[in-house]
Amino acid sequence: MQEVNKEKALVVYSGGQDSTTCLFWALKQFKRVYALTFAYGQKHVKEVEVARKIALKAGVEWEMMDVSFISKLATNSLTDATIEMDKEKPADSFPNTFVPGRNMFFLGIAAVYARERGINHIVTGVGQTDFSGYPDCRDAFIKSLNVTINLAMDEQFVIHTPLMWIDKCETWALADSLGVLDLVRNETLTCYNGVEGDGCGHCPACVLRREGLENYLKQKENHCDYE
Repeated sequence: MQEVNKEKALVVYSGGQDSTTCLFWALKQFKRVYALTFAYGQKHVKEVEVARKIALKAGVEWEMMDVSFISKLATNSLTDATIEMDKEKPADSFPNTFVPGRNMFFLGIAAVYARERGINHIVTGVGQTDFSGYPDCRDAFIKSLNVTINLAMDEQFVIHTPLMWIDKCETWALADSLGVLDLVRNETLTCYNGVEGDGCGHCPACVLRREGLENYLKQKENHCDYE
């Protein structure tokens, strides 16, 4: 993984598996780390409190920002309790867990927040390998937005995506290498139904998370068997 300058970094932080892994990755890479969490009208808003607790434990400066206007822009099952959540990605469209513009707004706001604090490095947990059909998790989008943000503010931000080309199994491996596998497994909130740790077990986020963990633990066990 590319070595980065030991400066300040801002992590877009939800309190879930991916962003928590990125938080501890950032702590290894930078001298000072900040975490910014967004309340966007999500049904699983408990993740905000989870993010606060983990940020406090990690010793990073944390702030929550209310961007609930996002939930009023488009219909999706993460912000509308009347919509039943898609369990699988439809063949001809995005899953209804896709919140249009969410990462665009998050990263744009994060860049302004970072600029005011003299931060040039922004870290986000999006990934193209397990992107669940969300177009705003793709590498092309992140690179394009990075250029746009830099042009918009005449700054030289670098958006880091440590998980872009790894799957959930490899994300668990990264968390383990950072010494936080147990914390990520037991204290984060990835579940769309707001259940901490291993979650509800049946929403799309939980299924992806569980399959990745099972694969990693199996690989780890097999590796130990051969040692």
